[in-house]
Amino acid sequence: MRLDDQSIDLNPLLGQTIRMHYSGDIECCHCGRKTNKSFSQGYCYPCFKKLPQCDLCIMSPEKCHYHLGTCRDASWGESFCMQDHFVYLANSSALKVGITRGNQIPTRWCDQGASQGLAIFKVRNRLLSGLVETLFKQTLADKTNWRAMLKGNADSLDLAAIRDDLYQEYQQGLNAIELEHGPGAITYLPDTEVVTLEAPVLEYPTKVSSLNFDKTPEIEGKLMGIKGQYLLLDCGVINLRKFSSYPIEFSY
Repeated sequence: MRLDDQSIDLNPLLGQTIRMHYSGDIECCHCGRKTNKSFSQGYCYPCFKKLPQCDLCIMSPEKCHYHLGTCRDASWGESFCMQDHFVYLANSSALKVGITRGNQIPTRWCDQGASQGLAIFKVRNRLLSGLVETLFKQTLADKTNWRAMLKGNADSLDLAAIRDDLYQEYQQGLNAIELEHGPGAITYLPDTEVVTLEAPVLEYPTKVSSLNFDKTPEIEGKLMGIKGQYLLLDCGVINLRKFSSYPIEFSY
């Protein structure tokens, strides 16, 4: 867990009681100003409205508008969006399709609480990854059911076989994207291997109860596991990503 510039190793704390106390303030992760509400996981409203990393296309990459010259910050778009991205299959609560930058594999799968992950395409930029993902979303989910994910691992899937079937099923749509964006826009990855991940969990909850610093500033419980963005305590689960920019005191 990251607190300012301090990194706390949580695995050794499994089975121990931890305490987190929220101070009541929220400090924007970009400009540092105090804000009454956190937007886009840690930003104040002015930063949310002006920064490229808070634009609509971050959540909907098929709406990337860098090529139109309307990016909020062209230099940021150049470094973040105009680089190789991967389209992947993951098994978190069930089968899903997703996208990520190359340097985020397998971090992205850990972040989603997946037990399996497989990169199936490499594409030239973020826009292309969104177009391919949108094509696959005709039959595949693109989101994780977080409650199901926190109750245990989903049944193992043959992601390689699913990939091969999808190559055939969506060949026409993929060809259309390549025709519009030119040769080399999409690179098939038929030989990549499935990555298997195991979360450090002592015991999964039978009932998922969500904890919230806004409602409960003082949270204390036995740490039973870490999966995705969540800490699993014996008193409930908390999504730490949701509370980015919330100053807390941590002890155990």
